[in-house]
Amino acid sequence: MSFKLIEKHHSFGGEQCKYRHYSETLQCDMTFSIFLPSNKEEKKIPLIWWLSGLTCTDDNFSQKSGFQRLAEKYQIAVMIPDTSPRGEHVANDAGYDLGQGASFYVNATQEPWAKHYKMYSYIVDELAQIAASLVPHFSGEESIMGHSMGGHGALVIGLKNTERFKAISAFSPILSPSQVPWGIKAFSAYLGEDQATWKQWDTSELIKEISMPPILITQGTQDEFYLEQLDETFFLKVAQENNKPVNYKKMEGYDHSYFFIATFLEEHFAFHMKYLR
Repeated sequence: MSFKLIEKHHSFGGEQCKYRHYSETLQCDMTFSIFLPSNKEEKKIPLIWWLSGLTCTDDNFSQKSGFQRLAEKYQIAVMIPDTSPRGEHVANDAGYDLGQGASFYVNATQEPWAKHYKMYSYIVDELAQIAASLVPHFSGEESIMGHSMGGHGALVIGLKNTERFKAISAFSPILSPSQVPWGIKAFSAYLGEDQATWKQWDTSELIKEISMPPILITQGTQDEFYLEQLDETFFLKVAQENNKPVNYKKMEGYDHSYFFIATFLEEHFAFHMKYLR
């Protein structure tokens, strides 16, 4: 593993770092960001993963949410991948909701996407090894969270790796991607037209069979994407039918922005810390 530090900022006593590396999984150069708390007492440090949404990079969360205050408070490392493979040689689309910036955190099987769009394996395997090497006194304990497309990614990755991730949380996640325009477009392109193959990447399908870790979801009622892309009705119906408890909260007046995320982020960090220590 070879990676290069390209930015470092002191923040709330800890360090906000940005790295570049060549990903063997994605076959392209990638960036990621990581926050390392001060850990003055040299205790074991757990790790939270944050997955961002459509059109974002690893900079959005690190620069807009103010999470560093909470990560330093709880003495926890936070890993922030980019949202897709990047580069002139990487397949792309004219739409914001497909291609670069819109990986949906799946392993693509269809051309022209299959060569590079293996974000699931990149995060779960390759980037996990890098994270473990960067976190001093890493405890081995992890949880995962995300926003919008990244909320979908956090739920899918968390549910497919329940032995690894202690808790999952999401802001405004795509809960039933097989039934909404964003998901249908992405899954058709990346996975093909056989919808049976979509089930392994759909939270509303995964919760039917999997023993879930604790899940917290927060959704704003004034989110401009809520009714068309983020509706929770089917997901919660499936969860109830399969006796899978989910803490789903609607917050009146809040939208899809980082103002919303920053408002409720401390609740999410406190939720994760209940299960990480």
